[in-house]
Amino acid sequence: MTITTIGLDLAKSVFQAHGIDESGATVLVKKLHRKQMLPFFSKLPPCLIAVEACGTAHHWARTLAAMGHEVRLIPPSYVKAYVKRGKSDALDAEAICEAVQRPTMRFVPVKTIEQQGILMTHRARSLLVRQRTMLANALRAHLAELGHVANPGIGNLAKLAEQVMADRNALPSYARTALEILIRQIMAVSAEIAELDQQLAAWHTESEASRRLAAIPGLGIITATAIAATVTDAEQFSSGRQFAAWLGLTPQQHSTGGKTRLGGISKQGDRYLRRLLVVGATAVMRHVKDKPTPMADWIRKLSEKKPFRLVSVALANKLARIAWVVLTRKEAYHPYANLT
Repeated sequence: MTITTIGLDLAKSVFQAHGIDESGATVLVKKLHRKQMLPFFSKLPPCLIAVEACGTAHHWARTLAAMGHEVRLIPPSYVKAYVKRGKSDALDAEAICEAVQRPTMRFVPVKTIEQQGILMTHRARSLLVRQRTMLANALRAHLAELGHVANPGIGNLAKLAEQVMADRNALPSYARTALEILIRQIMAVSAEIAELDQQLAAWHTESEASRRLAAIPGLGIITATAIAATVTDAEQFSSGRQFAAWLGLTPQQHSTGGKTRLGGISKQGDRYLRRLLVVGATAVMRHVKDKPTPMADWIRKLSEKKPFRLVSVALANKLARIAWVVLTRKEAYHPYANLT
């Protein structure tokens, strides 16, 4: 029995393996507990192991690759088409084994520990920013109930809170206690966000790719480090448009019978990167004014006939394509060069 390909369905405790030989015949259907994983695969001759790109997938890919196996990560949505009727770990493992053999299958590059660490920093920062927004909205709403209203922006809210807290007669005692707790929470979360920003800035200084990306309009340190850590190999994409499609920034197609029908953007890619690019594009549009760059001219012409949000998403698509060119050519961004 020579196992050439294994489909491995990951889990927290009980894993499922499905192996085939050179002829495609099933030669292995086995459940493995977590403590059995390393001894089993360390004794197995090198083979191709396919895994869904889900939680802990990159860890297991690095671990199995260190044992001499070839590991490929497959997006779960691409495996679904090969699942037979029903749902079980054994059927999932068999579907993974079938999907990895397709000649047109696309795979997810395995991330290094450093890349995962930077992305964890991004995810933690995003969570803290959401928590700070929730706290700020609560504080703003409570102050408004008592007749104290601030202009938009967390800075204006902080000034109002300081003024209200300084006036001993502005708030009831119970309200003052509750609002002081919210203010302390906002200050604590803001300090933690600042600490994570310092870590991202330090990694940005060390990463050549991130520094090149940050020169693109709308791509600050946050977006540049996120793209540099997520995109391990930009050359896996054949074009900038394919990279933008991977991010979900291209129209969804519903074409048939020779008729092309395009809808809204697909939103099928990395939600975090897509949001950062759209936010950055929106900032560029708000500050473009009378700048003489080709990008500014393109924005002004498109804004004359399209809604603001549509233009911002189109600009995010353009920024993604420029980022792909900067990564693949390993050149600095030039505002007057046609990089797309």
